[in-house]
Amino acid sequence: MSEEQVVKKKPGWIPLIVLAGVTLGAGALIGFLIKGDMAFYESLNRPAFAPPGWLFPVVWSILYIAMALSAWLVWRAEAPHRAGMMVLYFVQLAVNLAWPVIFFTLHTLGLAFWWLILLWGLVIWMMVAFFRWSKAAGWLLTPYLAWTTFAALLSFVIARMNP
Repeated sequence: MSEEQVVKKKPGWIPLIVLAGVTLGAGALIGFLIKGDMAFYESLNRPAFAPPGWLFPVVWSILYIAMALSAWLVWRAEAPHRAGMMVLYFVQLAVNLAWPVIFFTLHTLGLAFWWLILLWGLVIWMMVAFFRWSKAAGWLLTPYLAWTTFAALLSFVIARMNP
């Protein structure tokens, strides 16, 4: 069944507000919890392409908004597997939110890399599922996939530079 065959619900702004609030709120909570651990990132040997620490919350805020909007577009669709796609969304969000703790707080650089590979796979799975019901929802996840790919590369290089 394609997007054209799916009957769309009315916009329903409350689910969008809830999705954005939960997604941004969870990201803000993690940011607050690891705030004191950002000095660890600054102390690491990093490649020349590593962004400054202040850039991470800016990028993640933008990505979280796009992710929430993407999930909302799928939620609006009368898709038969809508509940499953929302479960996938929240599973990948939980994996996403665990990564900063693994990297910045626990300082387990190798595990952080492999955790990003898990997240990368979940993002691809989610994109494919979301594209099926809303092309816009799938495209909104493209920057997330790109950033996750970059983060995995950065994490790998940092882990190699800091054995």
